[in-house]
Amino acid sequence: MTIVNSFFTTSLLHWYKEHGRNLPWRETKDPYAIWLSEIILQQTRIQQGWAYWERFMQRWQTVEALAAATEDEVLREWQGLGYYSRARNLHAAARQIVALGGFPQTLEEIRKLKGVGDYTAAAIASFAFGIPAAVVDGNVYRVLSRYFGIDTPINTTEGKKVFAALAQEMLPNVCSDDSENSDYSEYSDYSDQSDYSDYSDYSEPSIGATYNQAIMDFGALQCTPKSPKCGDCPLMETCDAFRTGRVEQLPVKEKKLQVKERRMTYVYIRCNGETAIHRRGAGDIWQGLWEPYSIDNLQFSRLAVARRSGKAERIIDNSCAASLCKRCAITSTSEATSSIAKLAIENLPFPIGNDHRRDDNCQLSIVNCQLLRRNLKHVLTHRVIWADFYLWEVEEKPVLPDDYIWIKEEEIDNYAVPRLIEILLKTLPSPPCLGRE
Repeated sequence: MTIVNSFFTTSLLHWYKEHGRNLPWRETKDPYAIWLSEIILQQTRIQQGWAYWERFMQRWQTVEALAAATEDEVLREWQGLGYYSRARNLHAAARQIVALGGFPQTLEEIRKLKGVGDYTAAAIASFAFGIPAAVVDGNVYRVLSRYFGIDTPINTTEGKKVFAALAQEMLPNVCSDDSENSDYSEYSDYSDQSDYSDYSDYSEPSIGATYNQAIMDFGALQCTPKSPKCGDCPLMETCDAFRTGRVEQLPVKEKKLQVKERRMTYVYIRCNGETAIHRRGAGDIWQGLWEPYSIDNLQFSRLAVARRSGKAERIIDNSCAASLCKRCAITSTSEATSSIAKLAIENLPFPIGNDHRRDDNCQLSIVNCQLLRRNLKHVLTHRVIWADFYLWEVEEKPVLPDDYIWIKEEEIDNYAVPRLIEILLKTLPSPPCLGRE
């Protein structure tokens, strides 16, 4: 039994033996632990994701335990990682696995799990079950593109097909002949190195998994996006990008989507040790996460403030906003959104019998409303959010829309909130009777 490798493949295996990263999820064949690591590490640096993986594994040691958790518990544990749809998909997939009676063991069935794409399916199949499937992540795209000099955009349908086929081709192959070749058992993380005749014309399971880890680590540590270490690269002499001076130009990506800006205002309402929060709905960012009273200033043309003391609903439309700006001599967007926010706060109704007043200058007559942060910039993948944050202290609860709930202030840490809200909450002064760490 021999293993046929290209110079490219064998060089990566040699490099990995010396420089590969020691990661805890590589020390197990448990598909649950491997799957969990792959989901967490999507769009996340290993240094950050490692701690989350350990916390998840400690709290939910089996897929059955994770499936039995509530979505709120999973979101709260995920808080800070971003891309919260991953957490919801993780939870849904855990329940899929339990319903199936166990973790699926074929590439096709693994790919059917919620939130599992081609890369994640290949990684689980390869690392947990020894299936000959090549992984293709950002590191793999970069290494293959540079070494073979491929300028097909990696974020196109054609590019994905080209690189997927090439990655699969580069996997070490098992052959049944007795031709002379190197012994690669030293690179294997499987203990059983017996007869692989059943894998003829396929990738030997141990070497395939090791190679997948090798090329990803090589891209992460050696062939990096910026300032790659070409001087001591084992592939330098045969690398097309290095020979043609295109290292910085490869891989190629089509133009990114335009980044949009969005302005939001949050009002933390403090009333006798309690505050009001609501869960964000579907169809927008941060679905399922909690936040204080919010005003999306990009949508203030249809900002509705419920007036429970009557049946009428006050709508702050464009004409109202324009009038507000004119009356207050507002010239900047920041000033406009600030005043609109105050007007919205001011028009929140109180229970019947409590008059709610404002003066002629559009200033809140309630002196306990203060701006804590203005124009905080928060960057997401395809948008930039500019946020203002107010603290409003009242002695009696205003009437809020039906989806808001009142909780004790010290309990807010039990609710999963977006990273932006987590940052804003740290600016709150301690309430009179509660110390805040």
